[in-house]
Amino acid sequence: MHRSLLLIPASKHIWKFVTLESQRHCSFTKLVGPSSINNRTTMPAEKRKATFAKMDSTKQQKLQAVKEGKGEREEGWLQGVVAKQQKDNDLKFNKKRLRFLSQTQKIKQGSEGVVYWMNRDHRVQDNWALIYAQQLALEEKLPLHICFCLVIPQNSESATIRHFGFMLRGLEEVAKDCSALDIQFHLLQGSAGELLPGFVADWSFGAVVTDFSPLRTPLQWVEEVKKGLPSDIPFIQVDAHNVVPCWVASDKLEYSARTIRNKITKLLKEFLTEIPLVDKHPHTALRTAKPVDWAEALSSLDVDRTVKEVDWAKSGTAAGIAMLESFIDLRLKNFATQRNNPNSSAVSQLSPWIRFGHLSAQRVVLQVKCCGKSAGESVSSFTEELVVRRELTDNFCFYNPSYDSVKGANDWAQKTLKDHAKDPRPYVYTREQLEKAQTHDKLWNAAQYQMVIEGKMHGFLRMYWAKKILEWTSSPEGALSIAIYLNDRYELDGQDPNGFVGCMWSICGVHDQGWAERPIFGKIRYMNYKGCTRKFDVAQFERKYCPKDL
Repeated sequence: MHRSLLLIPASKHIWKFVTLESQRHCSFTKLVGPSSINNRTTMPAEKRKATFAKMDSTKQQKLQAVKEGKGEREEGWLQGVVAKQQKDNDLKFNKKRLRFLSQTQKIKQGSEGVVYWMNRDHRVQDNWALIYAQQLALEEKLPLHICFCLVIPQNSESATIRHFGFMLRGLEEVAKDCSALDIQFHLLQGSAGELLPGFVADWSFGAVVTDFSPLRTPLQWVEEVKKGLPSDIPFIQVDAHNVVPCWVASDKLEYSARTIRNKITKLLKEFLTEIPLVDKHPHTALRTAKPVDWAEALSSLDVDRTVKEVDWAKSGTAAGIAMLESFIDLRLKNFATQRNNPNSSAVSQLSPWIRFGHLSAQRVVLQVKCCGKSAGESVSSFTEELVVRRELTDNFCFYNPSYDSVKGANDWAQKTLKDHAKDPRPYVYTREQLEKAQTHDKLWNAAQYQMVIEGKMHGFLRMYWAKKILEWTSSPEGALSIAIYLNDRYELDGQDPNGFVGCMWSICGVHDQGWAERPIFGKIRYMNYKGCTRKFDVAQFERKYCPKDL
């Protein structure tokens, strides 16, 4: 990684070293006095050691000041704050977060452990499913295990090294955390339906806990495991992804954010609580998990390696906390006013870590509310998007089996799209042309290029991008298929309810209302290039991301 150092005066007596990391587009600063710089080579060793010890002490004092809500923030401050908050609470598990998938609810006697089948939420701390699994194990004085079933979809164009590399490196961090806590981590190669029932029997586990995903394939895995487990083994699902559990927030498909907002808001007092620590487990397993060769697991992945991994996002909870810290310190203050400007540094960039479960959305909103109070309106705006809007997407996918089809749209939207399906298009592009950013629209090309290269696209441009696909393809069904394909293949946060609902909102009017009727779009909300120029400096974005050879 390329680095350069700049020495600039921050005040009359203070100098600031700024380290620029070009690949990460962020900067870190430390303050040192000019006398320390001048005396670095001439100061006696003992005196220099004492000086550095004093600096370390000052650093600890600054960190303590941050924990107490005062003083300046030192790089890495958030990790310490989170650890203290996890340790300093004795919160009881709210059983509304779980649902039994089995008839039996009592742990089988004579068993040799409890296992958490990790599926959606790839982290140890701030994980309600693991918290509950440890609680069960402690009650029965049993060892605690975690297993993950690594399965690569056959013939899937979305199975890329960009996604699986990010996922596997995050799981490696989970395994290290487990080792420190005397929790056994198992990496199983294959589908859960085929492997998990036999694994449970071989290890004599007395209960199986899993997390929750509303998507079709994970729900199918859960049903397969449910059918394969013995009737005397309790199978418990915990929603560790949402602040308010999906089935508690609503028992039906919600029409829009307006209809679910009050339901979620009323429940935040009960569910938006601090999160207890997953502590070192006191009951050691007599049999230990097979060690994982992570380098071998990564190199042997049978995935598409032409979609490269990105260098701006490092996987794992620690990296996610670091990105959250930078958001609170640098970007949160601009969120309310600048979040729809792709040229502005205002968004959180946390979606990959939340999508893979490396970060708890509940942890994120707790820290934004606690440590970002000075950001004012931005805190409430961000909470609306992270909690209400994001959890609305889980609601849509859970209660609508056709969440990725035009058939899943409201009746008015299906009718208007059908009425205008044969309207002449000003341009018609193939999927290959769109994938290669070969359109007449430089802004669209720039957004597509950013997604392909960086694995991300600004939220405002995602709406424009998807709506133009509807305008430039021969049918609404074809447009939705292409938008989902591109999103799931290239976006690091793809293959997630947010992505499906984003495409459905843009193309099929989901969670929206009917607008003035026009060609092609019918009553679906319209966006155009001129509208974008009124929102932000389009030319600036095009210069940054649109290659000259496109």
